[in-house]
Amino acid sequence: MARALVIAERDEKPAIQEVPAQIPEAGQVRVAVEAASVNGIDAATAAGYLWDLMPHTFPVTLGRDFAGHVEAVGDGVTNVQVGDRVAGVITGMTLGKGAIADSVTVDAGTTAVIPEAVSSAQAAGLGLVGLTATALLDALKLTADDTVLVSGATGGVGAVAVQLAAATGAKVIGTARPGAAEFVRGLGAHEVVDYTADLGAAVQAVAPDGVTAVVHAAGDPATVAGVLLPGGRLASALGATPEQAGRDDVIVLPAMADATSEQLTKLLEATANGSLQVPLFHTYTFDEAHQAVSDFGSHKLGKLVIIIR
Repeated sequence: MARALVIAERDEKPAIQEVPAQIPEAGQVRVAVEAASVNGIDAATAAGYLWDLMPHTFPVTLGRDFAGHVEAVGDGVTNVQVGDRVAGVITGMTLGKGAIADSVTVDAGTTAVIPEAVSSAQAAGLGLVGLTATALLDALKLTADDTVLVSGATGGVGAVAVQLAAATGAKVIGTARPGAAEFVRGLGAHEVVDYTADLGAAVQAVAPDGVTAVVHAAGDPATVAGVLLPGGRLASALGATPEQAGRDDVIVLPAMADATSEQLTKLLEATANGSLQVPLFHTYTFDEAHQAVSDFGSHKLGKLVIIIR
Protein backbone atom coordinates (compact mmCIF):
# COMPACT_ATOMS: atom_id res chain seq x y z
CA MET A 1 0.00 0.00 0.00
CA ALA A 2 0.99 3.65 -0.45
CA ARG A 3 -0.10 6.84 1.30
CA ALA A 4 -1.51 9.58 -0.91
CA LEU A 5 -3.42 12.87 -0.79
CA VAL A 6 -6.76 11.82 -2.26
CA ILE A 7 -10.31 12.94 -2.79
CA ALA A 8 -12.26 9.79 -1.96
CA GLU A 9 -15.61 10.89 -3.36
CA ARG A 10 -17.16 13.88 -5.06
CA ASP A 11 -17.55 16.87 -2.69
CA GLU A 12 -15.14 15.41 -0.11
CA LYS A 13 -12.04 17.30 1.03
CA PRO A 14 -8.52 16.10 0.21
CA ALA A 15 -7.07 13.84 2.90
CA ILE A 16 -4.15 11.43 3.20
CA GLN A 17 -5.31 7.83 2.83
CA GLU A 18 -3.87 4.48 1.88
CA VAL A 19 -4.16 3.43 -1.76
CA PRO A 20 -2.85 0.32 -3.55
CA ALA A 21 0.77 0.57 -4.68
CA GLN A 22 1.10 -0.07 -8.42
CA ILE A 23 3.43 -2.55 -10.07
CA PRO A 24 5.10 -0.93 -13.09
CA GLU A 25 4.09 -2.39 -16.43
CA ALA A 26 6.22 -2.35 -19.59
CA GLY A 27 7.65 1.12 -20.15
CA GLN A 28 6.78 2.30 -16.63
CA VAL A 29 8.72 3.09 -13.45
CA ARG A 30 7.66 3.25 -9.82
CA VAL A 31 9.19 6.13 -7.90
CA ALA A 32 9.50 6.56 -4.15
CA VAL A 33 8.43 10.20 -4.03
CA GLU A 34 10.52 12.66 -2.02
CA ALA A 35 8.75 15.89 -3.05
CA ALA A 36 5.74 16.94 -5.11
CA SER A 37 4.30 20.31 -6.05
CA VAL A 38 0.86 21.88 -6.22
CA ASN A 39 -0.51 23.17 -9.53
CA GLY A 40 -3.67 24.90 -10.63
CA ILE A 41 -5.29 21.64 -11.70
CA ASP A 42 -4.97 20.34 -8.12
CA ALA A 43 -6.69 23.39 -6.65
CA ALA A 44 -9.41 23.20 -9.30
CA THR A 45 -9.96 19.51 -8.61
CA ALA A 46 -10.16 20.05 -4.86
CA ALA A 47 -12.66 22.86 -5.40
CA GLY A 48 -14.87 20.51 -7.43
CA TYR A 49 -14.61 22.45 -10.69
CA LEU A 50 -13.47 19.54 -12.87
CA TRP A 51 -15.78 16.65 -12.07
CA ASP A 52 -18.05 17.41 -15.02
CA LEU A 53 -15.20 18.34 -17.35
CA MET A 54 -12.58 15.58 -17.01
CA PRO A 55 -12.88 11.78 -16.74
CA HIS A 56 -12.04 10.57 -13.25
CA THR A 57 -11.80 7.47 -11.10
CA PHE A 58 -12.16 7.69 -7.34
CA PRO A 59 -10.15 7.88 -5.25
CA VAL A 60 -8.50 10.77 -7.11
CA THR A 61 -4.90 11.36 -6.01
CA LEU A 62 -3.77 14.97 -6.44
CA GLY A 63 -0.44 16.14 -7.87
CA ARG A 64 1.12 16.25 -11.32
CA ASP A 65 4.89 16.60 -10.80
CA PHE A 66 7.35 15.00 -8.42
CA ALA A 67 10.91 14.04 -7.58
CA GLY A 68 12.23 10.88 -5.94
CA HIS A 69 14.15 7.64 -6.35
CA VAL A 70 13.30 4.88 -8.83
CA GLU A 71 12.39 1.76 -6.87
CA ALA A 72 11.15 -0.51 -9.67
CA VAL A 73 11.13 -0.54 -13.48
CA GLY A 74 9.01 -2.35 -16.02
CA ASP A 75 10.20 -4.15 -19.12
CA GLY A 76 11.82 -2.07 -21.83
CA VAL A 77 12.84 0.90 -19.69
CA THR A 78 16.28 2.17 -20.68
CA ASN A 79 16.44 5.88 -19.75
CA VAL A 80 16.47 5.33 -15.96
CA GLN A 81 17.27 2.48 -13.60
CA VAL A 82 16.57 1.46 -10.02
CA GLY A 83 18.24 3.87 -7.60
CA ASP A 84 18.28 6.87 -9.94
CA ARG A 85 17.01 10.15 -8.54
CA VAL A 86 14.44 11.38 -11.03
CA ALA A 87 11.88 14.09 -11.67
CA GLY A 88 8.69 13.35 -13.53
CA VAL A 89 5.31 14.60 -14.67
CA ILE A 90 1.95 12.84 -14.83
CA THR A 91 0.32 13.58 -18.15
CA GLY A 92 -3.14 13.12 -19.61
CA MET A 93 -6.55 14.71 -19.33
CA THR A 94 -7.94 12.31 -16.74
CA LEU A 95 -8.05 12.45 -12.94
CA GLY A 96 -7.17 9.54 -10.71
CA LYS A 97 -3.47 8.82 -10.45
CA GLY A 98 -1.45 11.61 -8.82
CA ALA A 99 1.98 12.51 -7.48
CA ILE A 100 1.26 13.77 -3.95
CA ALA A 101 1.95 10.31 -2.57
CA ASP A 102 4.84 8.34 -1.16
CA SER A 103 4.88 6.19 -4.31
CA VAL A 104 3.85 6.83 -7.92
CA THR A 105 4.00 4.76 -11.11
CA VAL A 106 4.37 6.64 -14.40
CA ASP A 107 5.60 6.23 -17.96
CA ALA A 108 9.40 6.23 -17.94
CA GLY A 109 9.40 8.61 -20.91
CA THR A 110 8.01 11.39 -18.70
CA THR A 111 10.90 11.16 -16.20
CA ALA A 112 14.48 12.39 -16.23
CA VAL A 113 17.51 11.97 -13.98
CA ILE A 114 18.08 14.90 -11.61
CA PRO A 115 21.57 16.47 -11.58
CA GLU A 116 23.32 16.41 -8.20
CA ALA A 117 23.21 20.21 -7.91
CA VAL A 118 19.39 20.24 -8.02
CA SER A 119 17.40 19.48 -4.86
CA SER A 120 14.32 17.28 -4.86
CA ALA A 121 12.20 20.29 -3.91
CA GLN A 122 13.52 22.26 -6.89
CA ALA A 123 13.00 19.34 -9.26
CA ALA A 124 9.45 18.74 -8.03
CA GLY A 125 8.59 22.41 -8.44
CA LEU A 126 9.99 22.64 -11.95
CA GLY A 127 8.25 19.94 -13.97
CA LEU A 128 4.81 21.08 -15.09
CA VAL A 129 5.44 24.83 -14.92
CA GLY A 130 8.77 24.51 -16.70
CA LEU A 131 7.32 22.40 -19.50
CA THR A 132 4.34 24.75 -19.87
CA ALA A 133 6.55 27.85 -19.98
CA THR A 134 8.76 26.16 -22.56
CA ALA A 135 5.72 25.44 -24.74
CA LEU A 136 4.60 29.06 -24.48
CA LEU A 137 8.00 30.42 -25.50
CA ASP A 138 8.33 27.87 -28.31
CA ALA A 139 4.98 29.04 -29.69
CA LEU A 140 5.94 32.72 -29.60
CA LYS A 141 9.42 32.29 -31.14
CA LEU A 142 10.71 35.45 -29.47
CA THR A 143 13.72 37.40 -30.74
CA ALA A 144 15.64 40.38 -29.41
CA ASP A 145 13.30 42.60 -31.45
CA ASP A 146 10.27 41.61 -29.39
CA THR A 147 8.67 43.27 -26.41
CA VAL A 148 6.74 40.64 -24.46
CA LEU A 149 4.25 40.94 -21.63
CA VAL A 150 4.19 37.99 -19.21
CA SER A 151 0.78 38.01 -17.59
CA GLY A 152 0.93 36.07 -14.34
CA ALA A 153 4.65 36.62 -13.81
CA THR A 154 4.51 35.86 -10.08
CA GLY A 155 3.03 32.37 -10.54
CA GLY A 156 4.95 29.21 -11.31
CA VAL A 157 4.48 29.21 -15.09
CA GLY A 158 4.94 32.96 -15.38
CA ALA A 159 8.07 33.03 -13.24
CA VAL A 160 9.77 30.47 -15.48
CA ALA A 161 8.45 32.19 -18.62
CA VAL A 162 9.99 35.51 -17.54
CA GLN A 163 13.39 33.84 -17.32
CA LEU A 164 13.07 32.01 -20.64
CA ALA A 165 11.85 35.17 -22.36
CA ALA A 166 14.69 37.27 -20.96
CA ALA A 167 17.20 34.71 -22.25
CA THR A 168 16.02 35.39 -25.83
CA GLY A 169 17.08 39.05 -25.58
CA ALA A 170 13.50 40.32 -25.78
CA LYS A 171 12.34 43.18 -23.58
CA VAL A 172 10.27 41.53 -20.84
CA ILE A 173 7.42 43.18 -18.95
CA GLY A 174 5.94 41.20 -16.06
CA THR A 175 2.66 41.71 -14.24
CA ALA A 176 2.57 41.74 -10.44
CA ARG A 177 0.61 43.08 -7.53
CA PRO A 178 2.15 46.00 -5.62
CA GLY A 179 4.96 44.68 -3.44
CA ALA A 180 5.99 41.85 -5.74
CA ALA A 181 7.91 43.87 -8.33
CA GLU A 182 11.34 43.01 -6.97
CA PHE A 183 10.57 39.29 -7.16
CA VAL A 184 9.72 39.63 -10.85
CA ARG A 185 12.70 41.87 -11.60
CA GLY A 186 14.91 39.30 -9.91
CA LEU A 187 13.78 36.78 -12.52
CA GLY A 188 14.96 39.00 -15.35
CA ALA A 189 12.00 41.26 -16.16
CA HIS A 190 13.02 44.68 -17.45
CA GLU A 191 9.77 46.31 -16.33
CA VAL A 192 6.97 45.35 -13.93
CA VAL A 193 3.39 46.64 -14.13
CA ASP A 194 0.50 46.46 -11.66
CA TYR A 195 -2.22 44.30 -13.18
CA THR A 196 -4.77 45.45 -10.59
CA ALA A 197 -4.82 48.94 -12.14
CA ASP A 198 -5.30 49.99 -15.80
CA LEU A 199 -3.11 47.39 -17.50
CA GLY A 200 -3.16 49.07 -20.90
CA ALA A 201 -2.05 52.42 -19.50
CA ALA A 202 0.61 50.80 -17.32
CA VAL A 203 2.08 48.89 -20.26
CA GLN A 204 1.97 51.95 -22.51
CA ALA A 205 3.98 53.88 -19.91
CA VAL A 206 6.87 51.40 -19.94
CA ALA A 207 6.62 50.28 -23.59
CA PRO A 208 5.49 53.30 -25.65
CA ASP A 209 6.43 51.53 -28.90
CA GLY A 210 4.01 48.72 -28.09
CA VAL A 211 4.01 45.02 -27.21
CA THR A 212 4.56 42.38 -29.88
CA ALA A 213 3.92 39.24 -27.81
CA VAL A 214 2.03 38.10 -24.72
CA VAL A 215 2.56 35.09 -22.47
CA HIS A 216 -0.91 34.43 -21.08
CA ALA A 217 -0.42 32.56 -17.81
CA ALA A 218 -3.11 34.46 -15.89
CA GLY A 219 -5.75 37.11 -16.38
CA ASP A 220 -8.58 37.89 -18.77
CA PRO A 221 -7.62 37.05 -22.38
CA ALA A 222 -9.25 40.18 -23.82
CA THR A 223 -7.49 42.44 -21.32
CA VAL A 224 -4.02 41.09 -22.02
CA ALA A 225 -4.65 40.86 -25.78
CA GLY A 226 -5.61 44.52 -25.67
CA VAL A 227 -2.00 45.59 -25.14
CA LEU A 228 -0.77 43.93 -28.36
CA LEU A 229 0.20 45.76 -31.52
CA PRO A 230 -1.68 44.65 -34.65
CA GLY A 231 -0.09 41.41 -35.86
CA GLY A 232 1.11 40.54 -32.37
CA ARG A 233 1.08 37.02 -30.90
CA LEU A 234 -0.55 35.70 -27.74
CA ALA A 235 0.37 32.23 -26.43
CA SER A 236 -1.99 30.97 -23.77
CA ALA A 237 -1.44 28.42 -21.02
CA LEU A 238 -5.14 28.67 -20.21
CA GLY A 239 -6.60 27.65 -23.56
CA ALA A 240 -7.64 31.14 -24.64
CA THR A 241 -9.35 31.31 -28.03
CA PRO A 242 -9.32 34.07 -30.66
CA GLU A 243 -12.93 34.79 -29.69
CA GLN A 244 -11.95 35.27 -26.05
CA ALA A 245 -9.10 37.56 -27.08
CA GLY A 246 -11.65 39.71 -28.86
CA ARG A 247 -9.38 40.79 -31.70
CA ASP A 248 -9.05 39.61 -35.29
CA ASP A 249 -5.76 41.43 -35.91
CA VAL A 250 -3.62 39.37 -33.51
CA ILE A 251 -2.55 35.72 -33.53
CA VAL A 252 -3.68 33.47 -30.66
CA LEU A 253 -1.42 30.44 -30.31
CA PRO A 254 -2.08 27.17 -28.46
CA ALA A 255 0.61 25.87 -26.10
CA MET A 256 0.67 22.31 -24.79
CA ALA A 257 3.35 21.07 -22.41
CA ASP A 258 5.52 18.33 -23.93
CA ALA A 259 6.36 16.02 -21.03
CA THR A 260 9.37 14.13 -22.36
CA SER A 261 12.63 13.04 -20.79
CA GLU A 262 14.47 15.32 -23.21
CA GLN A 263 12.52 18.44 -22.28
CA LEU A 264 12.75 17.70 -18.54
CA THR A 265 16.48 17.10 -18.84
CA LYS A 266 17.01 20.49 -20.48
CA LEU A 267 15.14 22.25 -17.68
CA LEU A 268 16.95 20.34 -14.94
CA GLU A 269 20.35 21.04 -16.51
CA ALA A 270 19.51 24.74 -16.78
CA THR A 271 18.63 24.72 -13.09
CA ALA A 272 21.86 22.90 -12.23
CA ASN A 273 24.04 25.42 -14.10
CA GLY A 274 22.24 28.40 -12.59
CA SER A 275 20.65 29.77 -15.75
CA LEU A 276 17.15 28.94 -14.47
CA GLN A 277 15.72 29.55 -11.01
CA VAL A 278 12.94 27.41 -9.57
CA PRO A 279 10.80 29.94 -7.69
CA LEU A 280 10.06 28.03 -4.48
CA PHE A 281 7.74 30.05 -2.24
CA HIS A 282 6.97 27.64 0.61
CA THR A 283 7.38 23.98 1.52
CA TYR A 284 5.00 21.77 3.51
CA THR A 285 5.30 18.41 5.22
CA PHE A 286 3.32 15.48 3.85
CA ASP A 287 0.87 15.80 6.73
CA GLU A 288 0.30 19.44 5.68
CA ALA A 289 -0.38 18.52 2.04
CA HIS A 290 -4.08 19.40 2.26
CA GLN A 291 -3.10 22.87 3.47
CA ALA A 292 -0.75 23.35 0.52
CA VAL A 293 -3.64 22.73 -1.87
CA SER A 294 -5.88 25.06 0.13
CA ASP A 295 -3.21 27.79 0.13
CA PHE A 296 -2.67 27.64 -3.63
CA GLY A 297 -5.32 30.22 -4.46
CA SER A 298 -4.06 32.79 -1.97
CA HIS A 299 -0.27 32.67 -2.39
CA LYS A 300 1.27 35.01 -4.95
CA LEU A 301 4.91 34.14 -5.53
CA GLY A 302 6.22 31.00 -7.21
CA LYS A 303 5.67 27.39 -6.23
CA LEU A 304 4.30 25.46 -3.26
CA VAL A 305 6.12 22.15 -2.69
CA ILE A 306 5.28 19.24 -0.38
CA ILE A 307 8.17 17.30 1.15
CA ILE A 308 7.00 13.70 1.23
CA ARG A 309 10.08 12.14 2.87
